[in-house]
Amino acid sequence: MGGGSPAGHAPPRPADLRTPTAFLIWLARSQWPRILRGMVFGSAWMVSLALPPYLLSRAIDDGLGPGDSAALLGWAGALLGAGGLVAFLSIARHRTMSRIRMDASFRTVRATVRHCAYLGASLRRRSDTGEVTAVGIADVRVVAQSLTVTGPGLGAVVAYVVVAVVLVGISPPLALFVLAGVPLLAVTVGPLLQRIERTGSGYRDAEGVLTRRLVDLLAGLPVLNGVGGKRFHQDRYARQSQHLVTLGHHVGRPASWVGALATGLPALLLAAVTWPAARTAAQGGITVGELVAVYGYLAMLVVPVAALIEGAGDIARGLVSATRVVRLLRLEPDRRAGPAPVPIPDDGPLADPASGVVIGPGALTALVGDDPAAVIAVVDRLGGLGRTDATWAGVRLDALDPAGVRERVLVADHDAALFAGTVREAVAGRHRADDDRIRAAVHTAAADDVVAALPGGLDARLVPGATTLSGGQRQRLRLARAVYADPQTLLAVEPTSAVDATTEAAIADRLRVHRAGRTTVVVTSSPLLLDRADRVVFVAGGVAVACGTHRELSAGEPGYRAVVARNTGTTP
Repeated sequence: MGGGSPAGHAPPRPADLRTPTAFLIWLARSQWPRILRGMVFGSAWMVSLALPPYLLSRAIDDGLGPGDSAALLGWAGALLGAGGLVAFLSIARHRTMSRIRMDASFRTVRATVRHCAYLGASLRRRSDTGEVTAVGIADVRVVAQSLTVTGPGLGAVVAYVVVAVVLVGISPPLALFVLAGVPLLAVTVGPLLQRIERTGSGYRDAEGVLTRRLVDLLAGLPVLNGVGGKRFHQDRYARQSQHLVTLGHHVGRPASWVGALATGLPALLLAAVTWPAARTAAQGGITVGELVAVYGYLAMLVVPVAALIEGAGDIARGLVSATRVVRLLRLEPDRRAGPAPVPIPDDGPLADPASGVVIGPGALTALVGDDPAAVIAVVDRLGGLGRTDATWAGVRLDALDPAGVRERVLVADHDAALFAGTVREAVAGRHRADDDRIRAAVHTAAADDVVAALPGGLDARLVPGATTLSGGQRQRLRLARAVYADPQTLLAVEPTSAVDATTEAAIADRLRVHRAGRTTVVVTSSPLLLDRADRVVFVAGGVAVACGTHRELSAGEPGYRAVVARNTGTTP
């Protein structure tokens, strides 16, 4: 995995992603002190549950039977203290396990978000939105829940052994009956756990597909409303939802049986052991207090046995979800830096051999093409997004340190995401917020009126995607964010396509002044921007066929003139 990480939050190593089990072990190893505390509290709590039956048996045999009031009060007081101890250990165990789950959840989210950022533009080609969304919504929670077994799971084993030892001291036959009964429960539940793992895998695949369709449906809702296709896609989504419900029933059946058996089988074991224990007491083999203790121990065993069964189910489901997480974390970007990346050049031309486009340093260059997709592909290659043969100062981009390239070369897409938060945070992005610089960037993007109209100005809060703003307002905020980042090379794709001519002219003038001396590339067909560019490159058929100023190309390149005229609605 790429990218740095703060101390204590290192990403998983390749060895931790070999199998889903290795990933779960990594989550446990990453917080081993807390896991250890969970084991201690879980074991202590489980064992402490055996104290009340023992103390109650002593109160009966030493106090109630002989009529010794002092002994009865003493054991009753001890029983009260044991109740307080059980309560304390229960709270400590619960809090520790909650922290373990939260840490595992946040650590998984952090690893997946970091890796998605590392994949960059490769993510869309390697995975789909639905799968990534399903990992973040469902799988993270299930994986975190599986870590719970580290506390109650070990505690259940310890408590089981302790109770078995105590029962041997009371009645070896009863102890043998209990020791034989619990493994039989495991054998009964085992096939159900395997079925959960099999059916859960298919369910998760279908869930990812349906989530992807939902994301696509929401993203295309305005278009579907316009063309009348909303009802068709809605019906198809409903049919797929019902199919997912059916698959969910297949998963739910074994899961419900596991839940039922986790409670029912220990209760049956309790009933089965109570009868021979009562007969032994009636025959004088054990005292009445010991009979009460045996019943209490067996009743107490319901908790650890249920914990073992439920924990096994959590692990089975956790392995299914961990498989999806590991699959995502194993994805590699289209290009990877070698073991010893070449140092970043100080400056130099940015060249794309595939198209012949060469961007000179320190100038404002405009790219115009007869095929917008081909021009955007040129920008992606120049920006190092995906596979590329592009060079910077004669050095291949894919040989340079990716982090260094990202620091110096910024691709500003016209539909880049705007996240929820204040306007200040939206413009500052990942950089430290400086209000003076933010206002300068906002002014360069001609977004002063946008900020001024919002209640609170820079402190105004934006909803996810800034959907309460118009398309032109969002576009100007995106440009302000790119300007604020102040990269050595800025590649902006259609930064003014959604604004009026007056605003566009202001942006063109201010961007030229603000970015003076730094490399700026603008993909546009707007004459206002083209006229202010130091150099215009015309791309036809994916290849650079002419370059010069806007006036020179308008006068001497018919293809260029036709493209600009077509996009402005004028006659060439």
